[in-house]
Amino acid sequence: MNHQHLHTAKDGITRCWWCSDDPEYINYHDQEWGRPVADDFLLFEKICLEGFQSGLSWLTILRKRENFRKAFAGFDFNKIAEFDENHVELLLQNSGIIRHRGKIEATINNAHRALEAVEEFGSLASYIWGWEPESPEPHLGKDICSYPIPAITKTSQLLSEDLKTRGWRFFGPTTAYAFMQAMGLVNDHIEGCAIRKSVVELGSEFLNPSQHFYGNA
Repeated sequence: MNHQHLHTAKDGITRCWWCSDDPEYINYHDQEWGRPVADDFLLFEKICLEGFQSGLSWLTILRKRENFRKAFAGFDFNKIAEFDENHVELLLQNSGIIRHRGKIEATINNAHRALEAVEEFGSLASYIWGWEPESPEPHLGKDICSYPIPAITKTSQLLSEDLKTRGWRFFGPTTAYAFMQAMGLVNDHIEGCAIRKSVVELGSEFLNPSQHFYGNA
């Protein structure tokens, strides 16, 4: 057990080090992070918010998440794909979100790409979960990863490259791995984290939608 990367919060519960004592981070860590997600809109939301996070902390995005949901139609990509330049200008005036034209336009672009994925794979989830690694992968890259979990893996790099080929924007390999961690494609709760066992159990019970799709194709 690597105690260096565990943190015992004021409630006496030992968790992954990164959520510290912040109540919002703790709730996100305990109730969301690493739990398998098969809902298309939640997957799309995370893809978009990871893009908006670039250069910022996840806590900053987490505290604005409800504002983002209101601004982007609950991350229903069917609706976002209909956004035009007028919507972009309105979003640039919305102080409740990150007002970055490139990221806003990328979200609209990615909504179109999500519709294409649904057309090809039956659902966005079927496409995404086709990238679930068979086993844990090491950190990839020349830089040294000082944490017990990777920042980039071979699969996250391949996922990022495939999405780029398909026309998605703001989704590099580091972003892709953070997405995989959050949506449960990998379980990076540290050994000794109080939440790890429940996430392992959820993962064992989870029906991979890509297997379901291909099994019925």
